[in-house]
Amino acid sequence: MGKEINLLKKYPKSKRDTDQRSINKSKEIINIAKKFGKEYFDGERIYGYGGYNYNSKYWKGVVEDFINYYNLNENSKILDIGSGKGFMMYEFVKKIPNIYIRGLEISEYAILNSKEEVRNFQILGNAKKLPFEDKSFDLAISIVTLHNLKKNDCALALKEISRVSKNSFITLDAYSNNEEKKQMMNWNLTAETIMHINDWKVFFEENDYNGDYYWFKP
Repeated sequence: MGKEINLLKKYPKSKRDTDQRSINKSKEIINIAKKFGKEYFDGERIYGYGGYNYNSKYWKGVVEDFINYYNLNENSKILDIGSGKGFMMYEFVKKIPNIYIRGLEISEYAILNSKEEVRNFQILGNAKKLPFEDKSFDLAISIVTLHNLKKNDCALALKEISRVSKNSFITLDAYSNNEEKKQMMNWNLTAETIMHINDWKVFFEENDYNGDYYWFKP
Protein backbone atom coordinates (compact mmCIF):
# COMPACT_ATOMS: atom_id res chain seq x y z
CA MET A 1 0.00 0.00 0.00
CA GLY A 2 1.16 3.54 -0.73
CA LYS A 3 1.38 6.60 1.45
CA GLU A 4 -1.32 8.65 3.16
CA ILE A 5 -0.43 12.15 1.98
CA ASN A 6 -2.44 15.33 1.51
CA LEU A 7 -1.55 16.51 -1.98
CA LEU A 8 -4.64 18.74 -1.97
CA LYS A 9 -3.50 20.92 0.93
CA LYS A 10 -3.25 23.95 -1.38
CA TYR A 11 -6.84 23.56 -2.63
CA PRO A 12 -8.86 26.30 -0.88
CA LYS A 13 -11.30 24.73 1.57
CA SER A 14 -14.91 25.84 1.31
CA LYS A 15 -17.11 26.41 4.34
CA ARG A 16 -19.88 23.82 4.21
CA ASP A 17 -23.13 23.94 6.14
CA THR A 18 -23.69 20.21 6.60
CA ASP A 19 -26.77 20.68 8.78
CA GLN A 20 -28.50 22.82 6.16
CA ARG A 21 -27.61 20.34 3.42
CA SER A 22 -29.22 17.59 5.49
CA ILE A 23 -32.42 19.64 5.92
CA ASN A 24 -32.64 20.38 2.18
CA LYS A 25 -31.78 16.87 1.05
CA SER A 26 -34.52 14.65 -0.35
CA LYS A 27 -34.74 11.46 -2.39
CA GLU A 28 -35.59 13.52 -5.47
CA ILE A 29 -32.57 15.80 -5.00
CA ILE A 30 -30.27 12.81 -4.53
CA ASN A 31 -31.61 11.14 -7.68
CA ILE A 32 -31.02 14.32 -9.70
CA ALA A 33 -27.49 14.73 -8.29
CA LYS A 34 -26.59 11.13 -9.18
CA LYS A 35 -27.28 11.81 -12.85
CA PHE A 36 -24.15 14.04 -12.84
CA GLY A 37 -25.77 16.34 -15.37
CA LYS A 38 -26.29 20.08 -15.66
CA GLU A 39 -28.09 20.32 -12.32
CA TYR A 40 -25.21 18.63 -10.48
CA PHE A 41 -22.49 20.83 -11.95
CA ASP A 42 -24.23 24.11 -12.76
CA GLY A 43 -27.63 24.02 -11.11
CA GLU A 44 -28.65 25.12 -7.64
CA ARG A 45 -26.31 24.32 -4.75
CA ILE A 46 -28.76 21.77 -3.35
CA TYR A 47 -27.97 19.47 -6.30
CA GLY A 48 -24.17 19.64 -6.12
CA TYR A 49 -21.57 22.26 -6.95
CA GLY A 50 -23.94 25.15 -7.54
CA GLY A 51 -21.85 26.26 -10.52
CA TYR A 52 -18.59 24.52 -11.38
CA ASN A 53 -16.30 27.07 -13.02
CA TYR A 54 -12.56 27.26 -13.64
CA ASN A 55 -10.42 29.29 -11.27
CA SER A 56 -6.66 28.82 -11.33
CA LYS A 57 -6.34 29.39 -7.58
CA TYR A 58 -7.99 26.00 -6.92
CA TRP A 59 -5.64 23.95 -9.07
CA LYS A 60 -2.35 25.81 -9.61
CA GLY A 61 -0.73 24.88 -6.29
CA VAL A 62 -2.20 21.38 -6.30
CA VAL A 63 -0.80 20.58 -9.73
CA GLU A 64 2.60 22.00 -8.76
CA ASP A 65 2.67 19.65 -5.77
CA PHE A 66 1.76 16.66 -7.96
CA ILE A 67 4.51 17.55 -10.42
CA ASN A 68 7.11 17.88 -7.68
CA TYR A 69 6.06 14.83 -5.67
CA TYR A 70 5.89 12.44 -8.64
CA ASN A 71 8.72 14.06 -10.64
CA LEU A 72 6.51 14.65 -13.66
CA ASN A 73 7.85 16.10 -16.91
CA GLU A 74 6.97 16.40 -20.60
CA ASN A 75 7.61 12.67 -21.04
CA SER A 76 5.09 11.70 -18.35
CA LYS A 77 1.63 10.30 -19.03
CA ILE A 78 -1.21 11.25 -16.67
CA LEU A 79 -4.76 9.94 -16.27
CA ASP A 80 -7.40 11.97 -14.40
CA ILE A 81 -10.28 9.68 -13.38
CA GLY A 82 -13.43 11.69 -12.70
CA SER A 83 -11.98 14.62 -14.60
CA GLY A 84 -15.14 16.74 -14.54
CA LYS A 85 -14.72 19.77 -16.76
CA GLY A 86 -11.01 19.17 -17.11
CA PHE A 87 -9.80 21.94 -14.82
CA MET A 88 -6.93 19.97 -13.31
CA MET A 89 -6.01 18.60 -16.72
CA TYR A 90 -5.83 22.15 -18.07
CA GLU A 91 -3.57 23.22 -15.21
CA PHE A 92 -1.20 20.34 -15.97
CA VAL A 93 -1.06 21.37 -19.64
CA LYS A 94 -0.34 24.98 -18.62
CA LYS A 95 2.58 23.86 -16.44
CA ILE A 96 3.93 21.23 -18.85
CA PRO A 97 2.64 22.07 -22.36
CA ASN A 98 3.73 18.82 -24.03
CA ILE A 99 2.56 16.43 -21.34
CA TYR A 100 0.38 13.48 -22.35
CA ILE A 101 -2.86 13.65 -20.40
CA ARG A 102 -6.23 11.92 -20.57
CA GLY A 103 -9.39 12.35 -18.54
CA LEU A 104 -12.04 9.73 -17.88
CA GLU A 105 -15.43 11.14 -16.95
CA ILE A 106 -18.86 9.53 -16.52
CA SER A 107 -20.75 12.77 -17.26
CA GLU A 108 -21.33 13.65 -20.90
CA TYR A 109 -22.46 17.10 -19.74
CA ALA A 110 -19.13 17.71 -17.99
CA ILE A 111 -17.14 16.67 -21.05
CA LEU A 112 -19.18 18.83 -23.42
CA ASN A 113 -18.67 21.78 -21.07
CA SER A 114 -15.04 21.14 -20.20
CA LYS A 115 -12.13 23.47 -20.90
CA GLU A 116 -11.80 23.71 -24.67
CA GLU A 117 -8.03 23.27 -24.47
CA VAL A 118 -8.37 19.73 -23.06
CA ARG A 119 -11.82 18.68 -24.27
CA ASN A 120 -10.38 16.37 -26.93
CA PHE A 121 -8.41 14.55 -24.23
CA GLN A 122 -11.60 13.60 -22.36
CA ILE A 123 -13.09 10.11 -22.61
CA LEU A 124 -16.61 9.11 -21.57
CA GLY A 125 -16.41 6.06 -19.33
CA ASN A 126 -16.64 4.40 -15.93
CA ALA A 127 -13.74 3.88 -13.51
CA LYS A 128 -14.67 0.23 -12.93
CA LYS A 129 -13.38 -0.60 -16.44
CA LEU A 130 -10.60 1.61 -17.74
CA PRO A 131 -10.06 1.48 -21.54
CA PHE A 132 -6.27 1.61 -21.31
CA GLU A 133 -3.33 -0.77 -21.55
CA ASP A 134 -1.48 -2.12 -18.51
CA LYS A 135 0.95 0.38 -16.95
CA SER A 136 0.27 2.89 -19.72
CA PHE A 137 0.26 5.89 -17.33
CA ASP A 138 2.98 7.18 -15.05
CA LEU A 139 0.34 8.63 -12.73
CA ALA A 140 -3.40 8.08 -12.30
CA ILE A 141 -5.29 10.60 -10.15
CA SER A 142 -8.85 10.31 -8.87
CA ILE A 143 -10.23 13.13 -6.74
CA VAL A 144 -13.51 12.48 -4.83
CA THR A 145 -14.81 10.08 -7.47
CA LEU A 146 -14.41 6.38 -6.65
CA HIS A 147 -16.73 6.50 -3.63
CA ASN A 148 -19.59 7.26 -6.05
CA LEU A 149 -19.41 3.58 -7.03
CA LYS A 150 -21.04 0.75 -5.10
CA LYS A 151 -18.54 -1.19 -3.00
CA ASN A 152 -18.02 -4.06 -5.47
CA ASP A 153 -17.51 -1.64 -8.35
CA CYS A 154 -15.21 0.50 -6.20
CA ALA A 155 -13.08 -2.61 -5.68
CA LEU A 156 -12.93 -3.12 -9.45
CA ALA A 157 -11.91 0.51 -9.93
CA LEU A 158 -9.05 0.22 -7.44
CA LYS A 159 -7.73 -2.83 -9.27
CA GLU A 160 -8.08 -1.07 -12.61
CA ILE A 161 -6.12 1.94 -11.37
CA SER A 162 -3.32 -0.34 -10.18
CA ARG A 163 -3.39 -2.11 -13.53
CA VAL A 164 -3.10 0.93 -15.81
CA SER A 165 -0.72 3.11 -13.76
CA LYS A 166 2.77 3.00 -12.29
CA ASN A 167 1.81 5.49 -9.55
CA SER A 168 -1.57 6.70 -8.32
CA PHE A 169 -3.27 9.07 -5.92
CA ILE A 170 -6.92 9.00 -4.84
CA THR A 171 -9.15 10.84 -2.39
CA LEU A 172 -12.29 9.30 -0.92
CA ASP A 173 -15.17 10.23 1.36
CA ALA A 174 -14.17 9.02 4.84
CA TYR A 175 -14.45 9.71 8.55
CA SER A 176 -12.38 9.17 11.69
CA ASN A 177 -15.05 9.43 14.39
CA ASN A 178 -18.81 9.61 14.89
CA GLU A 179 -18.98 13.40 14.55
CA GLU A 180 -17.19 13.29 11.20
CA LYS A 181 -19.47 10.44 10.14
CA LYS A 182 -22.56 12.52 10.97
CA GLN A 183 -21.24 15.49 8.99
CA MET A 184 -20.38 13.25 6.05
CA MET A 185 -23.80 11.63 5.96
CA ASN A 186 -25.48 15.04 6.21
CA TRP A 187 -23.41 16.36 3.31
CA ASN A 188 -23.32 13.40 0.97
CA LEU A 189 -25.48 13.37 -2.16
CA THR A 190 -23.78 10.95 -4.53
CA ALA A 191 -21.39 8.62 -2.65
CA GLU A 192 -22.34 4.95 -2.52
CA THR A 193 -19.34 3.81 -0.45
CA ILE A 194 -18.33 5.75 2.66
CA MET A 195 -16.14 4.14 5.31
CA HIS A 196 -13.99 4.83 8.34
CA ILE A 197 -10.42 5.56 7.24
CA ASN A 198 -9.22 2.31 8.84
CA ASP A 199 -11.80 0.33 6.89
CA TRP A 200 -10.68 2.01 3.68
CA LYS A 201 -7.10 0.95 4.37
CA VAL A 202 -8.20 -2.66 4.85
CA PHE A 203 -10.21 -2.36 1.62
CA PHE A 204 -7.09 -1.15 -0.20
CA GLU A 205 -5.13 -4.19 0.94
CA GLU A 206 -7.94 -6.58 0.04
CA ASN A 207 -8.05 -5.17 -3.48
CA ASP A 208 -4.31 -4.82 -4.05
CA TYR A 209 -4.36 -1.04 -4.26
CA ASN A 210 -0.76 0.10 -3.79
CA GLY A 211 -1.06 3.80 -4.58
CA ASP A 212 -1.17 6.91 -2.43
CA TYR A 213 -4.36 8.25 -0.89
CA TYR A 214 -6.07 10.87 1.23
CA TRP A 215 -9.56 11.68 2.50
CA PHE A 216 -12.38 14.11 1.85
CA LYS A 217 -14.22 15.31 4.95
CA PRO A 218 -16.76 18.18 4.75
